[in-house]
Amino acid sequence: MGTPVIAGLGELFKTHRLSKKTVVLFDEHTRRLFGDELLRKLNDEGFHWTELVIPAREASKSFSVAYRLYGKMIEADVDRSWNLLAMGGGVVGDLGGFIAASYFRGIPVIQLPTTLLAMTDSSIGGKVAINHPLGKNLIGFFHSPELVLIDTSYLTTLPRREIYAGMAEVVKYGFIADEPFFSFLDLHFADIIELKEPYITEAVKKSAFIKDEVVKKDFRETAGLRATLNFGHTFAHGLEKLAEYRHLRHGEAVTIGMFCALLLSHNLGYLDRESLDRGLSLLRKFRFPKGLLKRRFLDIDSGLLLESMFSDKKKLDKKLRFVLLKKLGEAFLLEENIEDRHVLKAISDGQALFSSKSSR
Repeated sequence: MGTPVIAGLGELFKTHRLSKKTVVLFDEHTRRLFGDELLRKLNDEGFHWTELVIPAREASKSFSVAYRLYGKMIEADVDRSWNLLAMGGGVVGDLGGFIAASYFRGIPVIQLPTTLLAMTDSSIGGKVAINHPLGKNLIGFFHSPELVLIDTSYLTTLPRREIYAGMAEVVKYGFIADEPFFSFLDLHFADIIELKEPYITEAVKKSAFIKDEVVKKDFRETAGLRATLNFGHTFAHGLEKLAEYRHLRHGEAVTIGMFCALLLSHNLGYLDRESLDRGLSLLRKFRFPKGLLKRRFLDIDSGLLLESMFSDKKKLDKKLRFVLLKKLGEAFLLEENIEDRHVLKAISDGQALFSSKSSR
């Protein structure tokens, strides 16, 4: 695959005052699909590089994997004059950013996302982390990338399941920040899933722009604005923990989480019925692998899910914090504590709606 985004990397790095000494991090899939071409390009442009490869799974975001990679970097004489180029999806980007932020007290990181989720969300904004058995993304840093190199042609290699998972984060931006974008996504959902132009490029560009604007205004998530990017994520991270970070894609969990967050917004009186119905209608366009929804959401006790949600890093003073909607395109962080019964009802309502959908 010849892709323009890696053409002229030497000049691009020079413009941004980046060293040509680069650690390149892949997962097994991106190494097989894109590694030879990228490393050949680095050779052609005079880079000195060393490569690292990790298993392509969420469990790679761990201390044990990071510790192993630190060792390989030390053995390769990587020092503060190097940078790290992370090529892959959210796992590679998060782990690569975490390693870059901590190695020699911080080296530059360049993100080269290859999935829809990474292009529109995880590669942008500088939040990098690894998981702990007691919770997702609990250990990490704010470490902004020097460059984010986006090329939608990489998406053609993705299975349909990954496209749907990435689309969850795209749809999120319509919900929280831009009603016209929500309407665009509702109208062209199938076109975007099929990676048709100009719809896929417009969806990626708009999503990246919204994320970047929010991050610029509230980089360290102190004003509440950046927290709105977590719409649906409090539910989602609880589901991911119950799935042991292996059996459920992040975007699949976020899709379910947004379903519950919409219902919670309506049940608490913030979101009107018409907006709720429009939001649910868009989310019903998502597809899950056969049996996954039943095993990973419908069969889960709502109380067990609520307990799992309390491991989420977005809780404050042992209270869960929820991003809710006032209307489509306008989200807010609800600071006051919500009684458990309201959260449990949103979960059970979501289970009931998904059950009726799957039975039709």
